[in-house]
Amino acid sequence: MMKRLIHSSLKRYLVVLILSFTSLQGYAATEAVPVAEDPELEKRLVNLAENLRCLVCQNESLAASRADFANDMRREIREQMRMNKSDDEIVEFLVARYGDFILFNPPLKSTTWLLWFGPFALFLGGGAALIFYLRRRRIQINEKDLPLTESQRLRAESLIKEMNKDQSI
Repeated sequence: MMKRLIHSSLKRYLVVLILSFTSLQGYAATEAVPVAEDPELEKRLVNLAENLRCLVCQNESLAASRADFANDMRREIREQMRMNKSDDEIVEFLVARYGDFILFNPPLKSTTWLLWFGPFALFLGGGAALIFYLRRRRIQINEKDLPLTESQRLRAESLIKEMNKDQSI
């Protein structure tokens, strides 16, 4: 009787476990990546997407990113390519919609000059600060090299003599 009860409860437990795992698989499923209907179009898409930044990942190209936003962007670019828009027209559309930040190499204009020249300005400023610090330090070290006064020299000699006496004992 006890064996039958244990056996039936194990069966129920196993059925519940299997059903819970199979029902959770639907949550792990994602949207399938579209198969290339036109290989030339996909090649063009990849070439264009390599020069565009994923706005979610920010350090990854649109071609390499697996974010949902990147999938939507590639889908949008694919649709525009099917409408026979040129790469320049597509880039203009994306820049108008998302700004110059979507480009990995933003153009040099008044709103992006800080992106282009900011690192150089910081480097030069840091170098100037380092040179100023080192010169000031050298002056301070040179001031410490002033000759001893007579009383300082006599005091140093007496300390050295005391040290020599202590070591000889």
